[in-house]
Amino acid sequence: MTVMPPTPSLETERLRLEAAALRDVPAIQRCFPRWEIVQHLTAKVTWPYPPDGAESFVRAALSAMEAGRKSVWGLWLKDGPNELIGLIELRPPDPVTRDSRGFWLDPEFQRLGLMTEAANRVVDYAFDELGWPLLWLGNAKSNVASARVKERQGAVLIDEVPFAFVSGEELRQVWLLKAEDWRKRERQ
Repeated sequence: MTVMPPTPSLETERLRLEAAALRDVPAIQRCFPRWEIVQHLTAKVTWPYPPDGAESFVRAALSAMEAGRKSVWGLWLKDGPNELIGLIELRPPDPVTRDSRGFWLDPEFQRLGLMTEAANRVVDYAFDELGWPLLWLGNAKSNVASARVKERQGAVLIDEVPFAFVSGEELRQVWLLKAEDWRKRERQ
């Protein structure tokens, strides 16, 4: 099993990616429990979202990060409200789960290219700093915006499998992004 190092702070042109922390609980509890965010997430997410959902999530994330199982970053605008606006996770590539990354963004900040910016920085981290050869990515087939992020990154759609989402049973698209394809895309 791949053990991840401590979650570093990362930056993009417009964002700071900071390791998830208990300070993020109020913003997550306020932003996250919206149908437009949760409908495309795994059915493991409790819905309706409980009053202590954000705290439980952050505590579990902190434990997983300490154990080296994943990195979880809060997304913060450099020039904006001093509050988390979304999350992005990175997990070691696993051919069984085929799920190396997940993310969500407050709907107020969607359609601005922010998630693509954050996802690109996390891919750079995975390939260039961790030296991983590939990432498995997934999304609900109906989550077209998430699929577009993967397409822009050069990921290849390799499978569609039944999956239980908060919104119900649907096909889950499985994408493969190889480091060599990512680097080719960056040179174009």
